[in-house]
Amino acid sequence: MRIIATINQKGGVGKTTSVTNLGAALANAGQRVLLIDLDPQTHLTLSYNVEPTSERPSVYDVLTNRTPLVDVVRKVRDNIWMISSHINLAAAELELVSVVGREVILRDALATMDQEYDYVFIDCAPSLGLLTLNALTAATEVFIPLQPHFLALQGVGKLFETVALVRDRLNPALSVTGVLLCMYESGTRLAAEVVEDLRQFLDGARGTEVPWANARIFDTVIRRNIKLAECPSHGQTIFDYEPRSNGARDYARLAEEVLGANELSANDEPVEEASSASQTPPVAAENESDEPAVEPQVTESRTSGVSANLA
Repeated sequence: MRIIATINQKGGVGKTTSVTNLGAALANAGQRVLLIDLDPQTHLTLSYNVEPTSERPSVYDVLTNRTPLVDVVRKVRDNIWMISSHINLAAAELELVSVVGREVILRDALATMDQEYDYVFIDCAPSLGLLTLNALTAATEVFIPLQPHFLALQGVGKLFETVALVRDRLNPALSVTGVLLCMYESGTRLAAEVVEDLRQFLDGARGTEVPWANARIFDTVIRRNIKLAECPSHGQTIFDYEPRSNGARDYARLAEEVLGANELSANDEPVEEASSASQTPPVAAENESDEPAVEPQVTESRTSGVSANLA
């Protein structure tokens, strides 16, 4: 079972969209998937047409009342189960401030599961507070969705630092395994420059003891696609809403890549890296966005210091 925390303290970079649709793609491939909505905004819950209500226990009750997971998990699709969120989760950090072991409550709850899943995805809030800390102590892997813009990259260094602290003090099994590029526009020079800078930073960590030493940028990128923005309002995944869209194709490819990496890992074989640090991911070259790409005005001075910010 792979337990994956999907985190980025910057909002609007594609975390919930990726958990929603990658989970659905893996379920379509026959995998048993558990989704945990650890964001008080409840967007993952709503994306599966589940109404956040206090009448049914949620992840808030797991954290604050130690409600057993068997009373919280619900099946929402074939091969997909969910632990929903609630707006009350926003107050959980204050309620747990004096609780001993508050940072490992979710980990302990997952350890009592009587049902086995192939994948557990934890959708985190756009912050690095107690809720995200619970996700990092429960997970064995971290996926980082990232919009390849200059400002979106600035917080990644802090995020890596947080993962390192959690691994050193609470969860020695934790590692960053992948960075997922979302809302990608292949026609922009800025995207290529940010990706190249990030790739160089990750390559510089190879052979070290940091949690991102084996992290990779997924070959599959998620292109900007209006259908991905529309489907949550219908309580559907992209495969239900528009299975022929670029968004559906991209997440189906990503699921194949994640499954392939899982098989390689099981055989103790290295995951194949991109053949060249200067190459653009292959899906990006298709440039079939549902929205026109707009070339931003970028100067060399805006991207030349990104590696320093990451470090």
